[in-house]
Amino acid sequence: MPLLETVGITRRFGDVNALSDVCLRVRAGSIFGFLGPNGAGKTTLIRIVLGLIRPTAGQVRLFGRDARENRCDALRRTGSLVESPSLYGHLTGHENLEIRRRMLGLAPASIARALEVVGLNSAAGKLVRQYSLGMRQRLGSAQALLASPELLILDEPTNGLDPAGIREMRDLLRRMPAEHGVTVFLSSHLLGEVEQVATHIGILSSGRVLFQGTQAELREAWQGRLHIRCDRNREAAALLERAGFSVDVSDDGIEMENPAIAPESVNRMLVEAGFAVSFLAYEKASLEQLFLHVTEAA
Repeated sequence: MPLLETVGITRRFGDVNALSDVCLRVRAGSIFGFLGPNGAGKTTLIRIVLGLIRPTAGQVRLFGRDARENRCDALRRTGSLVESPSLYGHLTGHENLEIRRRMLGLAPASIARALEVVGLNSAAGKLVRQYSLGMRQRLGSAQALLASPELLILDEPTNGLDPAGIREMRDLLRRMPAEHGVTVFLSSHLLGEVEQVATHIGILSSGRVLFQGTQAELREAWQGRLHIRCDRNREAAALLERAGFSVDVSDDGIEMENPAIAPESVNRMLVEAGFAVSFLAYEKASLEQLFLHVTEAA
């Protein structure tokens, strides 16, 4: 049973379909990277999941139950950080969390636990206006974690962060499922960062889901490129084309996109045909390349 499931979610703003029949399944213990171009509808879907806006059609299921019929319990078990956290700069980190703790009616021990998770214990007594952007984002995450949620929803949590802040957030996200039992639903435009932390990927474009699954399943759809250089590139490319492969050739070399053959087999074929291969390397597809492949093909 998925921890979070959207069933046929559609949202219209006037004549514009922001979301069209969006069906996502987020399994417990995963880090789900939710990707899409600007304006794809990611934040709209997150706001629908959190009950901030209503869908035109469809259903959100949290923890196996209809989120609208079970909203209080669902939100109690869900933490969220949508864009920048709302913090009081003239108060300390601890005082900011104390305000949230009292609003939620939680035990005082929840603050120390949240600070420990995000690594801000030593800075809890500092005024928030003295925090770096990375520390502010981590404090925002601590707010979201105060109630020990089972699901953490983050919308662009690395916005505006410098490389050190991005690394801090990345390390925090990696620890969530294994160390704290928290499932993470993460929306971000930083594909390289998502690639390093996500176990599962969902790609949204123009309000429609184009892909969802593991990173390994995404890579199966587009494996990468094979780069080759030899003494007679154009003749070698003609040989590969006659063998049924799709290639691009220039004076600098040959490229085979998504080759359905092992690199060593290509090398053997060329050498046995009398070509002197000077370079052969397989370029693994990055998440950015996979994302572009999926969205441009739609």
